[in-house]
Amino acid sequence: MENDNKIRVTSDNIFPIIKRFLYSDQEVFLRELVSNATDAILKLKTLAKLGKINEDLCEDDFKIKIKIDQKKKTIHIIDNGIGMTKEEVEKYINQIAFSGAEEFIQTYKKNLSSDSIIGHFGLGFYSSFMVASQVMIFTQSYKKDSYSVFWSCEGSPKFSLKETEKRERGTEIILFLNEESKEFLEHDRILKLLYKYCKFIPEKIYFFEENGKDILINNTSPSWKKSPFHLKDKDYLNFYHELYPEQVEDPLFWIHLNIDHPFRLTGILYFPKIEYKLDFQKNGIRLYQNQVYITDNLEKLVPDFLSLLKGVIDSPDIPLNVSRTHLQSDPSVMDISKYITRKVSDRLDSMLKKEREIFQKKWKYIKIFVEYGMISEENFFEKAKKFFIYSTIKNFYFTFDEFKEKIKNFQKNKEGKIIFLYTSDKEKQYSYIRDAENRSYEILILDSPLTVHLIQKLEFSHRDISFVRVDSDHIDKLIDKKEEKYYSELSEKEKENLKNFLTPHLIKEYKFSVQLENLSKKYFPFLIIIPEFVRRMKEINFLGKEKKNDQEKFYKLIVNTNHILMKKILTSTEGERKKLIQEALNLTLLSKNLLKGKNLTLFIEKKLEDLIQN
Repeated sequence: MENDNKIRVTSDNIFPIIKRFLYSDQEVFLRELVSNATDAILKLKTLAKLGKINEDLCEDDFKIKIKIDQKKKTIHIIDNGIGMTKEEVEKYINQIAFSGAEEFIQTYKKNLSSDSIIGHFGLGFYSSFMVASQVMIFTQSYKKDSYSVFWSCEGSPKFSLKETEKRERGTEIILFLNEESKEFLEHDRILKLLYKYCKFIPEKIYFFEENGKDILINNTSPSWKKSPFHLKDKDYLNFYHELYPEQVEDPLFWIHLNIDHPFRLTGILYFPKIEYKLDFQKNGIRLYQNQVYITDNLEKLVPDFLSLLKGVIDSPDIPLNVSRTHLQSDPSVMDISKYITRKVSDRLDSMLKKEREIFQKKWKYIKIFVEYGMISEENFFEKAKKFFIYSTIKNFYFTFDEFKEKIKNFQKNKEGKIIFLYTSDKEKQYSYIRDAENRSYEILILDSPLTVHLIQKLEFSHRDISFVRVDSDHIDKLIDKKEEKYYSELSEKEKENLKNFLTPHLIKEYKFSVQLENLSKKYFPFLIIIPEFVRRMKEINFLGKEKKNDQEKFYKLIVNTNHILMKKILTSTEGERKKLIQEALNLTLLSKNLLKGKNLTLFIEKKLEDLIQN
């Protein structure tokens, strides 16, 4: 016959685990004790609503007090909540991992609001022993016929428990800090922790200073817990600066999250100005559970690109580990992540449709955020294609479909693909832009460091289009003009000689190839390009890395065989030829910003000398 045996954990075993391994950060002891104090008050309020308490309770009387006594090296956490009887102390304190909060929820779940009680695991109190060599409890139950109770423990299986003289209703926990935890006796240290973990706890928290003054720590009714119908723009902006007092600028706009099914979640996400920086400031969103701060590391809950936003997410349904410091893997986390992503994309899509002019004005500040989302999240990419807008060099804005429709009949290459011409720098690529504008082509501005990744994805999902930077080839090679054909006036032998004459004069620091092409006599004699494919590969490899110099770039020198200069080079003496080639190349290199240092100086000096002599 089989015996039903139970595995037991003794307090001798559990205390070292709690002290060393259960909580990753010692400072959370204060959060756990204040959370317990909050639950004590919420329990009392619940019983009062159910008529189980004979006395009238005034809402304004409830509070939690935090005190420091530097002489005695103690921290005091005091509440005037439900309190405990001797039997309850034995049940909830002496039984590790028996949650009084969980038991209370099961007893009164029909009468509790969905996310009121904070505690669940019954371990929060024992976080005290991470910082304290001794912990004392004085508690008085709300029950009129009960005595006050004193409990004391020095972090071992032994404890003291006895009834004592009557105190006011509630619980006082006293921590006698150990030598390693003296930092928590510092006024500013405790104040900082209270603001971090308890700034929005639903019961008033006061920090009592030695001079007798008290500081109200928290906002018990933060904006994310209110209905969006009761909030104005000013309320959202004030709350943003309450969350981030160091932020000077206002956010661009925000999203109020509020869902009850299939999970419960509230929150507010703010869009800050991001512009073109790749050194993103992440961890801007803070996770709360029942208004208690948990973490700003939301790697599993929030897609990476959304971590650029700021704000608050609060949900009692997000699974946490036992110490309430990290998210656990759970299907609900994925559902919440999808919900948040959808709400963000819906908000942006709505702005484009209903407030397009405002959206366009703010676009430059959120563009890189949207790009980051499009290249990192496939679901977001599909939605964002509809509201991502492209600016032309003339400051007109188009969605992808709008721009494609505008250019589809006259910007195509030889293969029939629709060409999305773009520039990454209007000044440096001016001459190429001018050539394209002279043909009435539309040119986009794509100057983000993420551009190369975005256009790769767009081309993959739209096989009939191709993004091409204006300086990646001669404009008539990029966009096919079937009616214009040019033939070379040079023989094959002359072309070979011309190529041999040019090669020795190219700057050695750069990788050049020479390509002879038959262009109009009106065009420049030389053109320096980096082919689109080659440049893209370089940009992808360099993304996120510091570019040491331009030596890795592969340049192509296009030679216009029909320019009058070419005949002159071929028919000149050796000395005149060198001079002609050098000056023409210098002009071309200068226009491409490749001529630097000594070469540029000599070139300028020579031009000045010519001007003086003339």
